[in-house]
Amino acid sequence: MSDHGSRSGTVAWFHCFSGIAGDMALGALIDAGADVDEVRAMLGRLPLTGWSLETESVLRSGIAGTKVHVGAESDPPHRTAAMVAAIVTEAKLPDRVERRALATFKALAEAEGRVHRQPAESVHFHEVGAIDAIVDVVGTCIALELLGVDDVASSPVADGLGTVRSAHGIMPVPVPAVVELLADAPTYGLDIARELTTPTGAALLAANVVEWGPMPAMTIISSGYGAGSADLGDRPNLTRVVIGTRSAAPVPGQSVVLLEANVDDVTGETLAFAVDSLLAAGAHDAWLTPIVMKKGRPAYIVSALVDPADAAVVREVLVRETGTMGVRGSTLERWPQSREFGTVTVDGHEVGVKFTAGRVKAEHDDAARAARALGLPLRDVARRAEEAWRNSH
Repeated sequence: MSDHGSRSGTVAWFHCFSGIAGDMALGALIDAGADVDEVRAMLGRLPLTGWSLETESVLRSGIAGTKVHVGAESDPPHRTAAMVAAIVTEAKLPDRVERRALATFKALAEAEGRVHRQPAESVHFHEVGAIDAIVDVVGTCIALELLGVDDVASSPVADGLGTVRSAHGIMPVPVPAVVELLADAPTYGLDIARELTTPTGAALLAANVVEWGPMPAMTIISSGYGAGSADLGDRPNLTRVVIGTRSAAPVPGQSVVLLEANVDDVTGETLAFAVDSLLAAGAHDAWLTPIVMKKGRPAYIVSALVDPADAAVVREVLVRETGTMGVRGSTLERWPQSREFGTVTVDGHEVGVKFTAGRVKAEHDDAARAARALGLPLRDVARRAEEAWRNSH
């Protein structure tokens, strides 16, 4: 994921209701006001020849958008991640453009490395090493700069199903690289037999998004739609971007439902399993609180915090796993602090971390796995992972 965002200034929120690809992201930003001639001129700094960038106004399910057409070589070389990074660096692009583009290709190389079980630096880009993909990524980063975007945000990301042909052969949708890139992002599938989110689009999000979820509180400046090639029928094949300045007004909380049940006849092992089951069913959080009921009976409150849409499913799990005779619920608001995710290495073992302003925390399961492998105390591995993140950021 990206470095700390500014959480102020101008934000670009990508709405990926029909997925996202590199050309769709670029098309949306051009549609929102990024000057295509300026994008083209800055792309001209890349040490590449034989490419062109044209735009077309199109309709997708009645909504107007911009379709980007990148002309490039028909038989691209298989460039390594290092070769692509060198191309970007040699262009002497504005600092933020270069950082965003390099971060995007780095995220993609790391994802491909995990898929193919090889070091990121030795990954060979196939489709993404082609000129059109380089133009899509760098062009998107240029367009963000032309629009003065400080932070990038995104909705949950949609993808389809089925299979797609790639340089490695037939791949399932979502393709493995997309699954790796969006591992820490909110995603969902649509019953559409087509690749809706490409590795290039996923990498742009994975490397640059600092906030996932609904559109941030903002004063809207402009919006635009980037068009995909295919006709999806009744669903517009578009990626939307909304550009605005962050609002200083109080932000409403997220509506949640608190489900609770008092139980006094359930073993500790069953209660622990119930908490795990509530989390697996979609609860934001689940916990136990010891209480004393009538006649001095020791008992527990089993609690789960859920989205209103998931309340019925989680309530059924609470009843099933505890045997409670009834569940109560109340509607609350919560203000979760935006968090980001990254990965560090402790003695050769990858450990995920999540961080907010001023705090970083190692992911427990990763730290525990590394601790077992290294024969070290869990607290030492977690501390070293957190220190590694602080030292590198």
